Amino acid sequence: MADHNRALDDSIDAAMKIATLQPAAPSISAIPFKRQWDDDLEAELQAALDGVDLAAMSVPSSAPRTRSEDRKNAPKSALGQESSGGLRKGKVVAVRGKSVFVDLSAKSEGVVPTEQFQGELPAVGDMIDVLVDHFDTAEGLLILSLKGAAVEANWDNVRKGMIVEAKVTKSNKGGLEVEVNGIRGFLPMGQIDINRIENPDVYLNEKFRVVITEANAREKNLVVSRRELIEQERSEQREKTWAVIEEGQVRHGIVRSVKEFGAFVDIGGVDGLLHVGEMSWTRLSDFSSMIKVGQEVDVKILKIDRENKKLSLGLKQLTPSPWDLIEQKYTRGMTLPAKITRLMDFGAFAELEPGIEGLIHVSELSPNRVRRVADIVKTDQEVEVRILKIDAEAKKIALTLKPLPIASTPDPEEEEAEDDAPAPPKPIRKIPLKGGLGD
Repeated sequence: MADHNRALDDSIDAAMKIATLQPAAPSISAIPFKRQWDDDLEAELQAALDGVDLAAMSVPSSAPRTRSEDRKNAPKSALGQESSGGLRKGKVVAVRGKSVFVDLSAKSEGVVPTEQFQGELPAVGDMIDVLVDHFDTAEGLLILSLKGAAVEANWDNVRKGMIVEAKVTKSNKGGLEVEVNGIRGFLPMGQIDINRIENPDVYLNEKFRVVITEANAREKNLVVSRRELIEQERSEQREKTWAVIEEGQVRHGIVRSVKEFGAFVDIGGVDGLLHVGEMSWTRLSDFSSMIKVGQEVDVKILKIDRENKKLSLGLKQLTPSPWDLIEQKYTRGMTLPAKITRLMDFGAFAELEPGIEGLIHVSELSPNRVRRVADIVKTDQEVEVRILKIDAEAKKIALTLKPLPIASTPDPEEEEAEDDAPAPPKPIRKIPLKGGLGD
């Protein structure tokens, strides 16, 4: 027995001597310690430790472990290659209390707080996307966070790419000062939104999710971005939207920008053009009061150009067209008031009602010859027109300003006397006809 104990002591001493070969502070570029061992030393150490219970020899520490220590002590089978927060797909195996247990395969299981799920919790068997936060050695579980959910942050676990919740505490010319779970951070002006921000004060005391773009625990420097998170979400949503949109669909969107020719509306990660001519059945000279940036609107998809990734949208198509009942309201020959809206070289357009315009050709402006349209009518002038022709399918109406021609009416007594008078006798020809075969 004594010989066995001495042999065991000699083996442990040999192992400890080999362990002292490890460099005290290897540089970042240095080869890991295990790779510095040659085959002989590694074989000798393995032989020396064979049969030795190292767990029984270790002294448990009473100091609490930090998350960084948990990551170092986590088994490789648990963290895998994506232990730094990479996106992984897992299967929900149980929902108990405030935790959702997820199987990540490779004999690893993790847990997601239920508070990260908005609305209904997932069912057992559902596949969800999660991010690995750290490994809890006490429970033997991976602590996970739901993809896109804000996680609780502190200087021990913050890292680039993490999504957290930030509260705006102050604004300045450069951006917004925020607070992330007690940590002071900064949100640059250009990273607040995908659109230009004119007045950052509107975000004071607001809370929103942001992604960490820079984290330096030593210098207590934390920089976050809201725009990057919005762009990430839009990029994911964009592919889904292109796969399901079709012409004729009505989609809910948000006005992203307003131009002179129309507005761009986001209908789920995809921007479509709402041209000014498709906003209202009435001709608009100024639509600023109708469409504003940030406004939520329902639009109809008029045309899809998948090759160039372009959409044409319509707003007026969601309301009945005044042309639908045009033939029931107006008839040929009807005279009615109208308002001159536009002057052209070939004539003038007159509005009969909002959304209904007709053309008065230059030849129908006056019975006399017209040299210039402006000599006869002016814009916004009230006139009385007569309908010459209606083409509901082509949405065209021909109008005229010419008066009706005055036809002469005969005296009834003279007309009756003429009817009663006998027809004059036919004249009798006394002179023989010449020609023919007669003598």
